[in-house]
Amino acid sequence: MPFGYASPEQIMRDKADYARKGIARGRSVVVLQYADGIVFVAPNPSRALHKISEIYDRIGFAAVGRYNEFEELRLGGIRYADINGYTYDRSDVTGRGLANLYASSLGRIFTESIKSLEVEVVVAEVGDTPEADAIYRLTFDGSVFDEHGYAAMGGQADAVATRLKERYRESMPLADALEVALTALTEPGGERTPVAQLEVAVLDRNREHRKFLRLTGARLERLLAEATPPPPPPAEEPEADDQPPTAPPGDIDDGSA
Repeated sequence: MPFGYASPEQIMRDKADYARKGIARGRSVVVLQYADGIVFVAPNPSRALHKISEIYDRIGFAAVGRYNEFEELRLGGIRYADINGYTYDRSDVTGRGLANLYASSLGRIFTESIKSLEVEVVVAEVGDTPEADAIYRLTFDGSVFDEHGYAAMGGQADAVATRLKERYRESMPLADALEVALTALTEPGGERTPVAQLEVAVLDRNREHRKFLRLTGARLERLLAEATPPPPPPAEEPEADDQPPTAPPGDIDDGSA
């Protein structure tokens, strides 16, 4: 056996662990449906580097991880969309096609390169009706997950997704969807991210032509002020063993002689 040999399985495990550790250092991003489209919410103190961007008329992009790596993916997606929209028809550019493109690129890099990309990506497409909306989450190895209603990614993705599941409901107004997203992104007992350090955008199906719109400043603050706080998660039912014992009917003292 040559010195320094590692089995293909071990190499793949090492690559996956390396990518997960890099992604875990990034702040979580939430993408969820609301009554009129899809909203993206990300804590982001930087004004120069965006985690959320427009890809095409109806398609948005969000990512966590190393900025230079997911920025290359974003630019590649824009080139793909522009070329296909110009060559064929604008309606031929879809979120599914873009997700497949990213899945192929991420999978090839993960398999063939020494270092995998430290990124996780969401591609979302708004349709003419809520049923036609699509949210695709892609991991560093090219796996694609067709999410329904909401998606979370980043360092605390599992905990954020759990809080989303407890509070999310279909056809929420935009203000309530923002409140749910911020509640999910905030650790229990922790302080919320200031509005000035939030990056928020929507794909609004009611807008003409380009559906993507960033929400900033006074408009974002007004929406958050209008929000109805989400109900607390339902209390867990006590286990059968935890129920207090009840006395037999004949042992109950009802005060009668």
